[in-house]
Amino acid sequence: MAVFSNNLTIHTGTDFEQTFLLEDNRTNAALDLTGYSGCAKIKKYQSSTTAATFALSFTNRTLGKVRITMGASTTINLKAGKYFYDVLLNSGSNVERVIEGEVLVKRAVTR
Repeated sequence: MAVFSNNLTIHTGTDFEQTFLLEDNRTNAALDLTGYSGCAKIKKYQSSTTAATFALSFTNRTLGKVRITMGASTTINLKAGKYFYDVLLNSGSNVERVIEGEVLVKRAVTR
């Protein structure tokens, strides 16, 4: 599987949600995610400890749709700045990074 790169922006104190559509890099068809599990984390530096964890769900496994979310109760604790994130999927026999990128955390103006 190819690694998809996508940058995100999260505003502190708000709910965050992003849905991805994964495709098979050989056929360009939707990747069937039946039987997969996954996780996604955000870190300040790639070698640092986890700053926060995204909740990961599959909104349509046969169409390759994966959603990551983070609630306002978690985003409120993030400090403004640049972070890194990735999404790992586990097929039972393979663990692969399928999405990665930078996260820009912005402090909400209105509170």
